[in-house]
Amino acid sequence: MVKLDKIYTRTGDKGKTRLATGEPVDKWNPRVTAYGSVDEVNAALGVAATTAEGDLAEAIHRIQNDLFDLGADLATPDRGKDLGWEPLRVVQAQVERLEREIDAMNADIPPLDSFILPGGSALAAYLHVARVTCRRAERDIARLAGLEDETVSAPALAYINRLSDWLFVACRAANENGAADIKWVPGANRGDG
Repeated sequence: MVKLDKIYTRTGDKGKTRLATGEPVDKWNPRVTAYGSVDEVNAALGVAATTAEGDLAEAIHRIQNDLFDLGADLATPDRGKDLGWEPLRVVQAQVERLEREIDAMNADIPPLDSFILPGGSALAAYLHVARVTCRRAERDIARLAGLEDETVSAPALAYINRLSDWLFVACRAANENGAADIKWVPGANRGDG
């Protein structure tokens, strides 16, 4: 259970923070960067949720909850020590739910015959911002996982990767199942034509 009764601690005034384990680290620590990027994805999804409706709005809210799970997972490194409590971890079932939702959304969308420009409807544009933010979070998490003394679980890394795919398909769904996608026209503005 989370209880926050005091919001400021002054720890950050010196560029430090603490992981969920209590371990003090710099604010620019790769682990803090990774879960901070996840928080940015969540905030971008919060903006998208303001224009989403129905099943898509519900799915966004579920994903926002999952992103808190992912942040908690990343904030609690597995150092092989008994913490005295069971850390929250992203599990494969969360990845598989994203895959099922991707398949369901994509079933009604024609295949792409071009790359698409971020945009279309307002909701699609918001989701594209979340998508590219998610790709950055994925790079940050992968960078963390690649460090010699750090671990990131396979489901955590898979989740953020699958989420960027989910967001891409959700963008197309929000653009009238691709009908309102704005296609990239290679070289369209070169003036050599």
